[in-house]
Amino acid sequence: MYTGNSCLEGKVGLITGGGTGIGQAISLALARAGADIVVCSRKLSNLEGVVTEIKTMGRRALAVPTHVGRMDDLANLINVVKEEFGRVDILVNNAGTNAVYGPILEIEERAWDVMISTNMKGMFFLSQKVAGMMKVHGGGSIINMSSVAGICPEQLLSLYSITKAGIIIMTKTMALEWGQYNIRVNCIAPSLVKTRLTKTLWENPEYLEKTVKKIPLGRIAQVEEIAQAVLFLASDAASFVTGHTLIADGGLLL
Repeated sequence: MYTGNSCLEGKVGLITGGGTGIGQAISLALARAGADIVVCSRKLSNLEGVVTEIKTMGRRALAVPTHVGRMDDLANLINVVKEEFGRVDILVNNAGTNAVYGPILEIEERAWDVMISTNMKGMFFLSQKVAGMMKVHGGGSIINMSSVAGICPEQLLSLYSITKAGIIIMTKTMALEWGQYNIRVNCIAPSLVKTRLTKTLWENPEYLEKTVKKIPLGRIAQVEEIAQAVLFLASDAASFVTGHTLIADGGLLL
């Protein structure tokens, strides 16, 4: 496994949704590689454990309660980061939601607003703010979390699929515009990952069996595997990679 030991020494990473599941694994992986870490999510209680663990590694860690869909929260997050660290070298836009499950014909405006605000609007404006900081400091790496559903839509996950597809083109657009500032922007598109939030899916034997049958590697992903993909894109090992969507699906889309 690529660990990138000390490859991020002296860097500052900001991870949204960084206290649980994939976000927690990413936060810890970047810290092990030498980065100081800022984690945010809506609930401070979700962040305290990961901050404590990062500090035991001898890294600086900061938790900032933030709802990424609220512009006031994003402004506060940036102000706190500037005051405490002065810069951001790595931004991982991991926070997201799937607030609605059902056919397009039944999607209501409120569900649309929640999904777009959390999955896309927050990502766009936080990236914009962080890119402004990165430009001043000579560059950085932004990694956006999409999904294989953004490449091949899933039935009854229509709105989720739409937002995840939007993230892929958002990534390419940012990479195109910000490359001149030495800011790399990439995307990761996982299939089903074993987390607490997806527990109802992978604990359902019928659903799990059906899903695994479609995956050539014969299993679903672990959070650490997605974190290692993020570590690669955040490090100089990917110094000439930008605008790319890394599909981490065990071969599902084949």
